Amino acid sequence: MMTIRKSQDRGYADHGWLQSYHSFSFAGYHDPQHMGFGNLRVINEDRIAPGAGFGTHGHRDMEIISYVLSGSLAHKDSMGNVVAIAPGEVQRMSAGTGVTHSEFNHAEGQTTHFLQIWILPDENGIAPGYEQKAFPVVQRQGALRLVASRDGAQGSVRLHADAALYAGYFDPGEAFDMALDPQRKCYVHLVRGALQVNGQSLAAGDAALLEGEHALRLDHGDGAEVLVFDLRP
Repeated sequence: MMTIRKSQDRGYADHGWLQSYHSFSFAGYHDPQHMGFGNLRVINEDRIAPGAGFGTHGHRDMEIISYVLSGSLAHKDSMGNVVAIAPGEVQRMSAGTGVTHSEFNHAEGQTTHFLQIWILPDENGIAPGYEQKAFPVVQRQGALRLVASRDGAQGSVRLHADAALYAGYFDPGEAFDMALDPQRKCYVHLVRGALQVNGQSLAAGDAALLEGEHALRLDHGDGAEVLVFDLRP
């Protein structure tokens, strides 16, 4: 079974310095029908105005992925990491027993556009951790590239969660097939462009939620950037 969730059906918050779309219930947006999918708990599509950002705040017992689409995200945390996250890079922060961090857009005159993703960990109370890696576009063009996984396979960042995240770009004439375990869940989030997922058309911000499916086919892309999650039921 595949269900399509349209971009306009997501939650939305406008804080002036921040515009945020929520795929699942978050902060002031609550929808009991969309509390998460498998162990995927949050996908927020955020746009931060120049000079603004999230001040120091805390997290516990969550695997947090930042995926920057444009601009630059300045990150500082209680583990001593002071970095900038650029497009093409994937950051994983394991909150574990507790971590504080801040995220800012220091790029003058440029909005920072990124996805904030939360995945429930396999166990609570682990030591906080951090990892950041770059994945060249050529590795993701016309294909799905593993960028985060439980065992850090293929050079992906390591998640302390039973989940895997793939990223890809698709233009006209490109297609990709992937076998799915029907006992697990698959979540497809179209970041931008247009794409067909198992014959159904998606536009930017749309998602496809797959359960009990044996295969995933991505094709008819037009400037598409897509994330695919393999998730614990």
